[in-house]
Amino acid sequence: MTISQVLVEPAYSPLFGAYLGISIDRAAGKPVIMASAGGNTPIETIIRENPDTIVREYVDLLRGLLDYQARNLAIGINLPREHWRSFCTVAHNLFKCYVKSDAVLAEINPLIITQDNQLLALEGQMVIDENALFRHKDLSAIRHVNPETVSESLAREAGISYVKLDGQIGCMVNGAGLAMTTMDLTTQYGNGEIGPANFLDIGGGAKAEQVATGLRIILSDAHIKAVLINIFGGITRCDEVAHGILQAYREVKPTVPIVIRLQGTQAEEGLQVIESAGIPNLISAITLTDAAQKAIAAARGA
Repeated sequence: MTISQVLVEPAYSPLFGAYLGISIDRAAGKPVIMASAGGNTPIETIIRENPDTIVREYVDLLRGLLDYQARNLAIGINLPREHWRSFCTVAHNLFKCYVKSDAVLAEINPLIITQDNQLLALEGQMVIDENALFRHKDLSAIRHVNPETVSESLAREAGISYVKLDGQIGCMVNGAGLAMTTMDLTTQYGNGEIGPANFLDIGGGAKAEQVATGLRIILSDAHIKAVLINIFGGITRCDEVAHGILQAYREVKPTVPIVIRLQGTQAEEGLQVIESAGIPNLISAITLTDAAQKAIAAARGA
């Protein structure tokens, strides 16, 4: 791994250390602010090894974090009373930052009492919801992208949802539910030998350039043996998808077979665009089952 940034902090010998963090409890449908006296220990470790040390308060977004809730956290981690006021200020500010930044996680670890008896947030981190970055140009500009692959970066810039998997069939679909169904059928008919190589959702209303980018991303994977394109035209027009496929095909010149299923808005026009191109390794399919089986057969043939 290449190290791109180094954080240097003064050394402290704390008298007391705690964890303070905010995340979403999906079961409760609201933010939960958590505190634990196990400072400088990852919260995952605390949950696994000492779950009873964690104090939780669920926050109503309309009312915000209330004073008594912040005090309950301070009491629950046995924070000395003289630091309750400072702790409540930190907790309130952390929650405001969490909401304002559209974060999925905001945490301070550790929050310490120094040798000169000051409450100090020694280290913190935030994870921002990527779907909300368009509202935070300042945060987007400093986004740490080193862990991303080239394909992931291209997908993010094009507004495409993409996750790399270990299979041999590249999948391009519009809509997360349809994408999961397509992957499931590919896995089922592959019998554990052949499966999806990615999750790629071009989204609703995708234009030809987005489709072309999606296909370029898929075909950049050297393990791909076939491509399955499954588009249901609602907002997305199938003829736009067809033009995008041909655009990417001319640029990338793939050698692997491509199975195409177009249904819905402008589907007939889209199929006509594909058929009129006269490309031999483009295979059409009517049903999703038919498309998945043809993609599996094509991958095995490759």
